Amino acid sequence: MPEIALPSDVTGTVWKVEVAVGDSVSEDQTLLILESMKMEIPLAAPRAGTVVRLLVREGEAVTEGQDLVVLA
Repeated sequence: MPEIALPSDVTGTVWKVEVAVGDSVSEDQTLLILESMKMEIPLAAPRAGTVVRLLVREGEAVTEGQDLVVLA
């Protein structure tokens, strides 16, 4: 399966990372949670796969469209 990069839908902060590199994930599983304007916004896997890279850490500021996680 080809790798896909998952971008942020919002500008905010990485509140919590719920997966690690090498983890197998299922479709719709929450990978990380962003905080923006006091709201928690989950980033879910669009399909099953394996986490290849985490491009952000907890507490890091992100911008809309920035790649956060890479799945294979």
